[in-house]
Amino acid sequence: MADTISKTGLNEVGSALRGLEKFGQSPWLDFIQRSFTENGSLKKLVEEDGLRGVTSNPAIFEKAIGHGTEYDPAIRTLLDREPLSAGALYEQLAIDDIRAACGVLRPVFDETKGLDGYVSLEVSPYLAFDAKGTIAEARRLWKAVERQNLMIKIPGTPEGTGAVREAIADGISVNVTLLFSLDAYKGVLEAYISGLEDRASKGEDISRISSVASFFVSRIDGKIDGEIDRRLSENHADSAALKALRGKVAIANAKVAYQHYLEVKKSARWQALAAKGANPQRLLWASTGTKDKAYSDVLYVEELIGPETVNTIPPATFDAFRDHGKLRASLEENVEDAVHVMAEAKRLGLDLDGVTAKLVKDGCEAFSESFDTLLGAVEAKREAVLGKRLLSVSADLPSDLKDAVAGATKEWSRSGKVRRIWARDASVWTNGPEADWLAWLTIVQDRLAHIDELEVFAREARSRGYSDILLLGMGGSSLGPEVLAETFGKAAGWPTLHVLDSTDPQQVKTLEKAIDPAKTLFIVASKSGGTLEPNIMFAHFWAVAEKALGKAPGENFVAITDPGSNMQKVAEGKGFWRIFYGNPKIGGRYSVLSNFGLVPAAASGIDVRAFLQSTLLMVESCDGGAPAAVNPGTQLGLILGVAGKTFGRDKVTIVASKGIASLGAWLEQLIAESTGKIGKGLIPIDEETLGAPEVYGKDRVFVDLRLGSDAADSRLAALRAAGAPVVTVTLPEAIQIGQAFFLFEFATAVVGSVLEIDPFDQPDVEFSKVETRKLTDAYAESGTLPPEAPFATDGALSFYADAKNTAALGKGDAVSILKAHFDRVGPGDYVGLLAYIERDPQTREWAQSVRLALRDALHVATAAQFGPRFLHSTGQAYKGGPDSGVFLQVTAQDAADVPVPGAAYSFGVVKAAQARGDFEVLAARGRRALRVHITGSLQDGLKTLSDAILAALKGE
Repeated sequence: MADTISKTGLNEVGSALRGLEKFGQSPWLDFIQRSFTENGSLKKLVEEDGLRGVTSNPAIFEKAIGHGTEYDPAIRTLLDREPLSAGALYEQLAIDDIRAACGVLRPVFDETKGLDGYVSLEVSPYLAFDAKGTIAEARRLWKAVERQNLMIKIPGTPEGTGAVREAIADGISVNVTLLFSLDAYKGVLEAYISGLEDRASKGEDISRISSVASFFVSRIDGKIDGEIDRRLSENHADSAALKALRGKVAIANAKVAYQHYLEVKKSARWQALAAKGANPQRLLWASTGTKDKAYSDVLYVEELIGPETVNTIPPATFDAFRDHGKLRASLEENVEDAVHVMAEAKRLGLDLDGVTAKLVKDGCEAFSESFDTLLGAVEAKREAVLGKRLLSVSADLPSDLKDAVAGATKEWSRSGKVRRIWARDASVWTNGPEADWLAWLTIVQDRLAHIDELEVFAREARSRGYSDILLLGMGGSSLGPEVLAETFGKAAGWPTLHVLDSTDPQQVKTLEKAIDPAKTLFIVASKSGGTLEPNIMFAHFWAVAEKALGKAPGENFVAITDPGSNMQKVAEGKGFWRIFYGNPKIGGRYSVLSNFGLVPAAASGIDVRAFLQSTLLMVESCDGGAPAAVNPGTQLGLILGVAGKTFGRDKVTIVASKGIASLGAWLEQLIAESTGKIGKGLIPIDEETLGAPEVYGKDRVFVDLRLGSDAADSRLAALRAAGAPVVTVTLPEAIQIGQAFFLFEFATAVVGSVLEIDPFDQPDVEFSKVETRKLTDAYAESGTLPPEAPFATDGALSFYADAKNTAALGKGDAVSILKAHFDRVGPGDYVGLLAYIERDPQTREWAQSVRLALRDALHVATAAQFGPRFLHSTGQAYKGGPDSGVFLQVTAQDAADVPVPGAAYSFGVVKAAQARGDFEVLAARGRRALRVHITGSLQDGLKTLSDAILAALKGE
């Protein structure tokens, strides 16, 4: 646009434009751009053409910022200073441009005593139908720009009109935009007058407030003429009358509005305000570029010249009027004809009211779309500047899924769901309690604001000379720290971080042997302090540490818990060294970026400040200011959600580079526990070694997590070629694991919206806890778990099931029972191998070999899980998600047990109770489930079981 002006007579003396002043009209320019201000072009228009103001809108800024490289240096400078979101970045750029233009126009402002010399900045078009949001933004922008000759642009919707009154009462100058009808203009003028009266009633000055009412012109003719042409093509009976109205309605509409302005100005009410120094709210003619080439290119300037008005002129029309515009007092000419035109339009049923209402709606949508495009362009530049400081997300999708995701993206943009998530709007999901669980959205900023606390703790912990850190927790309290421990490894000069999240007695003893309890910092992580597993782990290791130290070991213990929890009371009573608090409004699986993840990270030598600063880049990328189309969290969530809901691709298969492989287990909990409920959900599949395309059904989405320059798994190419959707998340550096945490948290919240569920509750996890507690209470009373009998036994293998499953499986040998069980697996199902045994390299290898044999034989997804760890993770989806799981639970006789200090039961009893409680809930949910118990040697029993499974799959 700047080029248009400069190439068509910028240096000529604009006599026609200057002549408007003699008729009481002020020419404003509908254009802004940084270079246009900086190179003196704007100043020349002021000096030579009598330019008296500038307006802007999202479409103008999109063209200015989104195209070319002019703004790139400023973007780089701003991002080097702080990690801004696309919305914040745009706002900084826009404010700088507005301030600069205000500086150029300030002499006009002073010369006209505040009547002219204004530059307009629009509130977010997303707020067009949000009165509270509009006035809040108007106040914020007014304060941020801090220029007297600023006008805040507010849309003339009913909601915007209410905000206009408040803004004027606050002393904010306002440009009311998107006015098309006389009724809407009357409402806006009333709001202006009422706002002045409100301000005057408080004894405040009203002489330094100015306002314009932007009445749109050419768009009305565009709509009306289109309807006229349609009727003329049908040889309408009123063809002559219709023809006479072509190109006349918009100008007539504007003239009638101006007559209303003149009438109001004569009123006693206005005269009372004028006596106090009030400025009139001038009509501003907007959209004055000619769209129909059959009309003069200066039609909407020449025909609307009159006193106390403004014409905001687009650049091309500005040049044209300078070149050949004719001056006359046209606005008050032929007013009777204008009234006649309006009457004729009504008689002929041209529905001006309907047209203007649609134009307001279309205008708001168009500005929102422009704003989306603008912010998308800013985000693209932001990502280019950040480069490898930001992880990247890309997707290879089959065409049908790609089109469906594009459609969902448009719907999310239209309904503003990304912004609504950040506004804590529970209607994005089920309109239930979701808003109470969204503190994870801003936890990174919160922790950065308190980073000194973590850094001081880290230094003090290091100075104590600990050799080890042992974190005791379950689910969200343990899986995140485990990712950090395995991703970053041991830092030189810092203790080694271990994580225990099992009640298996062998695993408890393995961890006990791995540490020096006298030189270990124990971190007990429990949000409520009422969860069984961390409580008995704490009891055991408190006793271990007390024995090693020869005294109460409180100084070696740290608690992470929610304020007021039972764990806080225990920690205070036991004299723990430190207590760190979680946020009660963050669920466990969303807590890794809170103290639950950061405290063990800091104690083990991870630079938590750098970690959070890196993570903040992704938070800003997923911000409400990043449109759905370029918002990585939204896009990932829509891909996963739409794939699962619409295409039945509900098995999210995670493939990861070795350096970040542990992220898969954390993702399992996040996805399964968040989405698997009320018969819906996504089933995460972790650590399933890729196979050839023919072993897969049509129910998969593959998520490739890649670290640095690690090559992709070569088998992904074949899967892509076969039409499987593959999403690739690339982390240039390990520190960006925090970005991955937030990316998937946000994406999972989006999936919840797509599936129309609450992604922040976990009802079936709680049900399993209740069943376990019943069994441990029974043991405490009687010294034994309630009796149970297998329905079949084959050597070291005993089989258990509820009545329904027993009837389906028969009572043969192990092979026949297993064959009957796996014969129930159908297309789209998955097999869950749930092993309540120690999770070590040998058992993990066993589980992998069995799951792959099942997958290759049955062509279904397979999950290999260890209990009770998975109960706080995928267990929710297995019970509450879709009924597509076929489960084989594996329990075993413990080689040795570990007592729980102060309790009647042992770790082995708790594990057994958890397994039985888990199975009872699976049965209660009607799941296809079978339990096999191994007596004697675990190693031998696992071999026997795997042999039987292989034989069953072969049909032997």
